[in-house]
Amino acid sequence: MSVWVLMIVQVLLTAGTVAAVLFAFWYLVVRPWLAERMRELVEAADQIEPKVAKGVNKGVADAVRQLPQNAWEGATKESTKQFLKFGSNLFENGLSSFLGSTAEMQKSQSSSGSRPPGQGDR
Repeated sequence: MSVWVLMIVQVLLTAGTVAAVLFAFWYLVVRPWLAERMRELVEAADQIEPKVAKGVNKGVADAVRQLPQNAWEGATKESTKQFLKFGSNLFENGLSSFLGSTAEMQKSQSSSGSRPPGQGDR
């Protein structure tokens, strides 16, 4: 055999041996180790969500308990006052208090000129 053929055979055998060793190392050492670490990570992630939810619930409950009583009374008093004002305006003035009166509608139509409705400036 010539020297070139021996060199090519030597390179191929070396490459095959290195590939076989790397392949065996990957499947026998690295892959099982990674699978174990992934299983641990999945277990840890599964435990995080309930702990976070429990912590949030506890934090909200503590914050609500720490609010002074006058804060609750003030908030409910203001919202009740606004709701009553809204209801009395609706009862006294009807829908015109929210939609506008007929005079205001006629005034807005006359100020728009003789253009047909929906025809704005372009």
